[in-house]
Amino acid sequence: MITSVTLPNPTGWVKAATRIRREPMTEPTHLVGTPQPQDRRLLRRQMLVDDVYEAIKTMLMDHVIRPGARISIDGLAREFQVSSTPVREALARLESEGLAVKEPLKGYRATPLLSLAEFDDLYRFRQLLEPWAARRAAELIDDEGRARLKAELANAVEPTSVDYAGYKSLTAHDNRFHLLIAALSGSEQVRLAFERTHCHLHIFRLHYDRDIGPEVLTEHRTLVEAITSGDPTAAESAMTQHIKNSMSHRLRRIYE
Repeated sequence: MITSVTLPNPTGWVKAATRIRREPMTEPTHLVGTPQPQDRRLLRRQMLVDDVYEAIKTMLMDHVIRPGARISIDGLAREFQVSSTPVREALARLESEGLAVKEPLKGYRATPLLSLAEFDDLYRFRQLLEPWAARRAAELIDDEGRARLKAELANAVEPTSVDYAGYKSLTAHDNRFHLLIAALSGSEQVRLAFERTHCHLHIFRLHYDRDIGPEVLTEHRTLVEAITSGDPTAAESAMTQHIKNSMSHRLRRIYE
């Protein structure tokens, strides 16, 4: 039975889980030549922005920053002990993923969770797009495509807990897996259309239960078997069932 996630205490969580790099970086030993001072500064700055981005993203996914809540740039900068610049850059990236919204003269707020109408629209979109992509991928599959699908499936990791830290790897795999099938369909427009939805983030942010992980990976294995065997009908059917299971059995009940 799927149950709601118990959210962590915001203050304690932030202190424990957002360790931002402030120490000098050691240059990788495999790089040829010595990076110039400007290059080192840019690299350190990018690493800092990446850290802040991951920390805020985790707060949004775990509802430490509640859906719809205002996001204080100054407050986050104080919490992470950084300037406001990396916070602003991180929020701009999160806005592009649909996890944050910038309002004129007001700043940023966390994107609300999907409404029932938005949820249904997202799955109607997926039902139109992804079964076709799976069928087409099976029709076009070659040795390289088989290897890429099998490698992605081999890299999938079951979640270790019911917070974002525990299922972050599964979220990333889910995104890569579905994007790969879209790419193997041979249609760049289909791949781009799916990529722009960032549906994996919105779905996992909406609800997560640890039992979902094994179910998702089992269905992914069925999809890989159908596509790599070059069976378009089985691939289309497996994707249709995968989406229906996600929509009806795993998620839609939370609106009831």
